[in-house]
Amino acid sequence: MSSDDTAFTEFVAETHGQLARSARLLTGDWHTAEDLVQATLMKVYRQWRRVVLADSALAYTQRIMLNLFLTSMRRRWHGEAPSGELPERLGPDSDFTGAVGSRDALSRALAGLPRRQRAVVVLRYYEDLSVEQTADLLDCSAATVRSQASRALAKLRSDVGTARLELEA
Repeated sequence: MSSDDTAFTEFVAETHGQLARSARLLTGDWHTAEDLVQATLMKVYRQWRRVVLADSALAYTQRIMLNLFLTSMRRRWHGEAPSGELPERLGPDSDFTGAVGSRDALSRALAGLPRRQRAVVVLRYYEDLSVEQTADLLDCSAATVRSQASRALAKLRSDVGTARLELEA
């Protein structure tokens, strides 16, 4: 194993969890997220010498992942048609109903956002990046990040609030 392979393996071990979490939030499901992470890491491996020279290998990798995500979302058909209803529901007396319902409502609302707004929310609030870092990764202005975040949060508040009312009914 060469030193480049060793360095890449260590990088993957350190960052895979964070990349997988971000990909899950971007794509809406674990299977597509793992595909996105795998495609990202394949590109990173092919460009590893350039990645190592970047200021931040993680930021470079996140940029690749975002580009792949934004490009893949432009395709019309994704191979599956998700249903609007879960096959089974927890009973009203279940301790998990509130927590699971809220988390599910947030996941659905996040998945319903346009791809750029979803990327802004994931980078700003889940990855805890600054407005400037997010703008740099998305190759847009800080004002665009702020406006996209504002619109996305308003939509999330509206959608999650509606979903909570449905759960309580």
